[in-house]
Amino acid sequence: MKIAIIGTGYVGLVSGTCFAETGIQVTCVDIDHAKIDQLNQGFVPIYEPGLERMVNTNLEKGRLSFSANIQESIAGCEAIFIAVGTPPGEDGSADLRHVLTVAGNIGKYLEEYAVIITKSTVPINTAEKVRETIAEELLKRKVDIPFDVASNPEFLKEGAAINDFLKPDRIIIGTDSKRAEKIIHRLYKPFLLNGHPVISMDIRSAEMTKYAANAILATKISFMNDIANLCEIVGADINMVRRGIGSDPRIGNKFIYAGAGYGGSCFPKDVKALIKTGEDYQKPLRILQAVEAVNEEQKLVIAQKVKAHFNHNLNGKRIAIWGLSFKPETDDMREAPSLSIINTLSDAGATLRAYDPVAMKSAKNIMGQKVTFCDDRYEALIDADGLVLITEWSEFRIPNYRVMDKLMKEKVIFDGRNIYDSEEMQEYGFTYYSIGRPAVKPEES
Repeated sequence: MKIAIIGTGYVGLVSGTCFAETGIQVTCVDIDHAKIDQLNQGFVPIYEPGLERMVNTNLEKGRLSFSANIQESIAGCEAIFIAVGTPPGEDGSADLRHVLTVAGNIGKYLEEYAVIITKSTVPINTAEKVRETIAEELLKRKVDIPFDVASNPEFLKEGAAINDFLKPDRIIIGTDSKRAEKIIHRLYKPFLLNGHPVISMDIRSAEMTKYAANAILATKISFMNDIANLCEIVGADINMVRRGIGSDPRIGNKFIYAGAGYGGSCFPKDVKALIKTGEDYQKPLRILQAVEAVNEEQKLVIAQKVKAHFNHNLNGKRIAIWGLSFKPETDDMREAPSLSIINTLSDAGATLRAYDPVAMKSAKNIMGQKVTFCDDRYEALIDADGLVLITEWSEFRIPNYRVMDKLMKEKVIFDGRNIYDSEEMQEYGFTYYSIGRPAVKPEES
C-alpha cells in the first residue's frame, strides 16, 4: 500500500513515520527543500522522543521517503493525507490557506482514485471546501477522476506522540463513502490488535470531535487553575483538592493539575477557533470564552508572585528560569507560559538566566537578548535572587538543595507546576511559592 502525507510538521512527520513502521510505503511531502534534504539525511527538525531513530530505521528499509515534488509523490497513492498547519488568524479562526493550496495541487496532479484525508485540525465544513477545490482543478483539466474526502483527526500528545499513534485509544473516521472508509480501516488495521475502537461518523462530526476534545481538556485545566487561585485566598491546598476530586471516576485524575497555564500548538489555537466558529453561527461559547480568559491570566500568576515578593522592584534582581517549553519532552515554544512570564519579569527590570533540556534553541529565536541561556540547571542559579520553575522536566524534580543553597544569593523558589513538597522546602530553609497552596517561609518552620 502506498500513501502520501503532505506536510512534514509535527503531525505529518509522526504520522508518516508510524505508518511506515507497519510496512506501508510512505512519502512525506513539503515545499521546504532544505527541510526535505535534512529529513532524507535522517535529521529530524523537531524534538520528539524516539522519532529520529524511527525515521532513520524506515529510511534505511526504504519504507519512508521525503520529497518536495507533490506530483511524483501522490502518483499511485490510495490515500493522501493533508497535514499542513492551520495557524490562528487575527480573529482566532483557523487559517485554511495551506490546506486549500494543498487541495488545489492535488486536483492539478491527481491521475487515479484516491481518498483525500484531512489530518490537520480544521473547522467544520473544511472537507467540503477541500472537495470543491479539488473538483475545480479537475474541471479545469477537463478530466473526470473519482476521489473521496474524509476526516481523520489526530490525538497526539507532544512528548508521547509515537506511543499515542501506535497504541491509539480511539481512531476517528469521518466519511460519506464506504470505499474511503474501507481504505482508512485497512491503513489502521495494524494498530487495532489490542481492541482499540474505530469510530466511524459523518465528516462534520469528526471535524467537531477534535475541537471538542481539546476544548474540554483545556476547560479542565482552566477550571483547576481558577479553583487553585481561590484556594490560596481561603487557605486551602489545591493538591489536596485535586486528590479529593480526582478519585471520583466521573472526573478522573487527568488534566486537573494546577499550574502556570496551558500552551502548545493545540489547546490555545483550537479553543480560539471553536470560539470563532460559535461566533460565526451566532452561538457564543461562553464557557470557552472564560477558559481562554482564565488561561491568559494564569500565565502571569507566577510573575506576579515574583514581583510581590520583591516589593514590586525587580531592578538589579537576577532570576533563574528552569524550563521553557510549554510542557516536558518537547522543544515546542508555541504559546508557552514561559514567554509571558519572561516578558513580564524582563519588562520589570529583572536579569534572567534560563535552562531547558531541549528547548533553548527554539527559545533563543524568540526571546533574543532578554535571557542568558545556560548550559545546565545549576549554572542558571549562580547568584540568583530567586528561581522560577515553569516546565516540570524530570531532571528538575529532585534537585540538590545543598548545591542550590551555595549557588543562590537568596533561597526563594517560585514553583509554577507544584512539583516540590512544602515541608521539604521548609526543611531546607527555602521561601517557597506555588500555585493554589499556602506560601512557605523559613521563619514559619
